[in-house]
Amino acid sequence: MTIETARKTSLPAADYVLDAQVGFMLRQVNQRHTAIFAARIGCDLTAMQWAALSKLAEIGATSQNQLGRATAMDVATIKGVVDRLTKRGLTAIAADPDDARRRVVDLTAEGRALVATHAEVAHTITDETLAPLSAKERKVFLELLAKLR
Repeated sequence: MTIETARKTSLPAADYVLDAQVGFMLRQVNQRHTAIFAARIGCDLTAMQWAALSKLAEIGATSQNQLGRATAMDVATIKGVVDRLTKRGLTAIAADPDDARRRVVDLTAEGRALVATHAEVAHTITDETLAPLSAKERKVFLELLAKLR
């Protein structure tokens, strides 16, 4: 049976193996990393919340919209993340002095302290995720992932 015939009869293509597909493998790796993150972070944060906190530590106060772009979150997602972090006292929101329609997000002292105390754990999470790879493989893998972004 040809691939075209298989498609017409709703049978999977003979040469299509799910386990060899990039999206499937990336999802499995992401699931593994997410499980490692949840088990190790130790401060009841989601990976998206950690991303927002660590990006704020990196770039400083910024608009909520820019924080969303910097962390690859859409408008609704970053709003929910910031609202939850603010409720926990880790971020503060203020109106932009130049544009009252815009919300500026910054770390509170508690948020800065949390990032400072958990940054080493975050490095450990990355190391554990990449543990199956040699140092050379890690470098190449990260370069290739960056290229795919």
